[in-house]
Amino acid sequence: MIGLLDKPTFGKVILDGKETTTLNDGQVSQYRNEKLGFVFQFANLLPDLTVLENVMLPQQIQGSSEDIRQNATDLLIKVGLEDQINKRSNKISGGQAQRAAIARGLVNRPTVVLADEPTGNLDSVTAGKVVKLAKTMAKELKQTFIIVTHDRHQFPDVDRVITIIDGKAFDGEEKTMEITV
Repeated sequence: MIGLLDKPTFGKVILDGKETTTLNDGQVSQYRNEKLGFVFQFANLLPDLTVLENVMLPQQIQGSSEDIRQNATDLLIKVGLEDQINKRSNKISGGQAQRAAIARGLVNRPTVVLADEPTGNLDSVTAGKVVKLAKTMAKELKQTFIIVTHDRHQFPDVDRVITIIDGKAFDGEEKTMEITV
């Protein structure tokens, strides 16, 4: 629901101070593109595009007037992919693809980056590098990441842990809570 892919059956979703549950489809798409970044378990890069073109795509969709190529290049350098920029995305490793997906998720400077099992498709060493990268990007860019995982031990020193059991959210003290983003 935070990703605006589903509407709640009751209650509200308020993101960055705006109630999103009343937005129409066009407004949802625009708001999602402006305020949310996504990193999925599988990088979901378009195979016929280069790594750079994949990262540029959200800003192109947004119709940004910024230097899209430079923004994407800067992020790819930050995530350590400067030597992969012009390769087709289907020619890079899984870990490199996840780093490119993180860059793509950050390119529009969203309010929140939602990461759904971002390490689930990676070996433990590569997964550790991706976790470290997400933490670094969160600090450097003052960015909020919400990471959904079944592998809690990969994220030992995060700012906050929310556990969802049978559809109810609990904080570290196992008290039912309301989640505010």
